[in-house]
Amino acid sequence: MQIFVARLPGTPVFDPAGDKIGRVRDVVVGLRIGRRPTVHGLVVEVQPRRRVFLPITRVRRIEAGSVVFTGRLNMRRFEQRGTETLVVGEMLDLEVRLADQPMTVYDVAMAEVKPSAWEITKVALYKGRRREPRTVDWSAVSGFDKLQKDQGAAGLIAAFEALRAADMASALHELPSKRRIEIARALNNDRLADVLEELPPDDQIDILDTLEPERAADVLEEMGPDDAADLLHDLPAEQAAKLLALMEPREAAPVRRLLPYPDDSAGGVMTSEPVILPPTATVAEALAHIRQQDLTPAIAAQVYVTRSPTETPTGTFLGVSHFQRLLRERPSTQLGTVLDPSIDPIRPNFTLRQVTYYMANYNLVAAPVVDGLGRLVGAVTVDDVLDHLLPEDWRATADDGDGDGDGDGDGDGDGESDAGIDDQDGGDRDD
Repeated sequence: MQIFVARLPGTPVFDPAGDKIGRVRDVVVGLRIGRRPTVHGLVVEVQPRRRVFLPITRVRRIEAGSVVFTGRLNMRRFEQRGTETLVVGEMLDLEVRLADQPMTVYDVAMAEVKPSAWEITKVALYKGRRREPRTVDWSAVSGFDKLQKDQGAAGLIAAFEALRAADMASALHELPSKRRIEIARALNNDRLADVLEELPPDDQIDILDTLEPERAADVLEEMGPDDAADLLHDLPAEQAAKLLALMEPREAAPVRRLLPYPDDSAGGVMTSEPVILPPTATVAEALAHIRQQDLTPAIAAQVYVTRSPTETPTGTFLGVSHFQRLLRERPSTQLGTVLDPSIDPIRPNFTLRQVTYYMANYNLVAAPVVDGLGRLVGAVTVDDVLDHLLPEDWRATADDGDGDGDGDGDGDGDGESDAGIDDQDGGDRDD
């Protein structure tokens, strides 16, 4: 059986009982002079964003849309060794040679050469801009022994295309800095903005610093105002001011309004673009607005009702209409008649601790933020609060969430899941 590796990222991984434990992110191989590379195993991402090593000897079968393993998995975080190569992260887009002709790697195939032993057997290549892949034997290709300075990104982007922004950000974070920047620069502005919002601050700054200022400003325009403001807060004041000046005035205005607020306040974490409608709008209109695909579930959970104007800072804030209430009302009902009288707005200077208690007390996923003049200036969502309550580097160092701090879920600190006992290497990383 032959598997093309670029199709594996995002594939769910199941234990023998049929429970999904994570998703494939990459394939680990060992290059050998004069011989086909051996497949050591898979990099699997388990929750929350922990990458672990699944030895190929533990894989029972690889099928369309799934990988099934024996149930024994070492839960220690994966660390790439100097003798190992990541197929998706490092081989795709590599410039190699076929019969002395320069070619670019589009994909590679691995095959099971004997039970539980896999090797890289084929390479899919293209030349020039036409990108018509040609598949040849591994032995016919040279140049895999080094990574080029300007390696390109098309193949890796194609492999990650179906991933959610958060998953792609996690994949990028694990790549070497050079490759991470290459991929980021090759993304379109909208996709790059979505991914930047999910990356740790250090990665955000590294990527932004490599972009031309005009393009960096364009990417900031595509980000949510709160995320853009957070990123600008982390930049030197002179650089932040330059980027703000390059942004379109209409896009920069909500970001400028957020910048004065402290990071640990309601104003510092709120979004300035919730769903806002006048009291004369109907339930049907409200449902049409929250049906927009680009809204997060937390933002779409509530409609904020204000006097004109309905862009922040708005006219007088009147109240909140909840999504569930809207579903129970006639489509022609006006929003002014279906407000929740129990929800009092919070102030921009509320601390994160105050905001957290407020949202927990009222079981809210979002809360209106109103200034001293009674104007709605934004809304705080539960994901905004979590992002700022967790450590700054939580995306890179997230624990397993089981509360014991050992990363294996059973509290004994051995680094193993209860599905089975395994050694650090899996027994097959020293081929």
